[in-house]
Amino acid sequence: MTESAATIQKALDESLEYARPYIEKGKVATYIPELANGNSRHIGASVLTMQGECFNSGDWQQQFTIQSIAKTISLILALKLAGEKEIFSKVGVEPTGDAFNSIVRLETKTHFPLNPMINAGAIVVASCCAEHSGSSSAAFEEFLTLARKLCGNKSITMDEKVFMSEKTVGMRNRSMAYFLQGEGVLSCEAEEAVDLYFRMCSTLANTRDLAHYALVLAGNGKCPFSGEVLVEEWMVRIVKTLMITCGMYDGSGEFAIKVGIPGKSGVGGGIMAMAENNMGIATFGPSLNSKGNSVGGLIIMEQLSQKLGLHLFSGNVYYQTPKIDLISPA
Repeated sequence: MTESAATIQKALDESLEYARPYIEKGKVATYIPELANGNSRHIGASVLTMQGECFNSGDWQQQFTIQSIAKTISLILALKLAGEKEIFSKVGVEPTGDAFNSIVRLETKTHFPLNPMINAGAIVVASCCAEHSGSSSAAFEEFLTLARKLCGNKSITMDEKVFMSEKTVGMRNRSMAYFLQGEGVLSCEAEEAVDLYFRMCSTLANTRDLAHYALVLAGNGKCPFSGEVLVEEWMVRIVKTLMITCGMYDGSGEFAIKVGIPGKSGVGGGIMAMAENNMGIATFGPSLNSKGNSVGGLIIMEQLSQKLGLHLFSGNVYYQTPKIDLISPA
């Protein structure tokens, strides 16, 4: 192992162990019954570099549903199928400051969702995928094909139990979808859009898979291992910009200050983030704070950012281990 590789592995292991005691401050998501079965003590992380090095720690092999991280993949698919002009005629690009499942802005500000990273926006994006693929089932197959390429794993699939669990209790998302259909924003029927959205969120991955995806984004859409361009650069620019402004729900500003790289979280416990032209990072910990972000994952991300000088405005300065004050207890 090279000196630089040893430095990254040490930083990853230390960051994970530093974060471990904090996971007691959070709780697993319970509004989706199947997610309530998650082990709150799980915590894992992976880092992939442009040099082809892979570093793992903790419960990195544990699979989990990517939930809202799927919104970044579905947006890429929609941009491929429908184009930028059509997508952003139906969805905005501004942060909301509201919870990811809030419906209030649709009634009080604009019937167009403010960005694709909130549930309402993701449902509209899913409807565009369904329209241009011919059906929601065809769109999901295209989504899976894309997800497998981005994650570097041909075995990526959907968790049927989580999908059925979301479908059974997802009344708020249905409310959004029917409201959007009533306003003429959806490109397909409300039930079809919501069904596709639930399937996308129920996609399974581990941290190594998501770190590979993050590395593709860090390389502006090119897979550093195969050399294949998986996503056009203009699409990557849009996705990464939305991640840094909206990717961590209503905790995006705090994440931008504390970690300082584009990131996207999901209530399944995953966080994926990337350091430009450098590395892809992913963490897993189903114990969440009050904003729906992984307690352990947030601390690992902040620790790695500071230990490895990843913050966009850090100037690659190596920091001593800081006192952590990032956690908002659930």
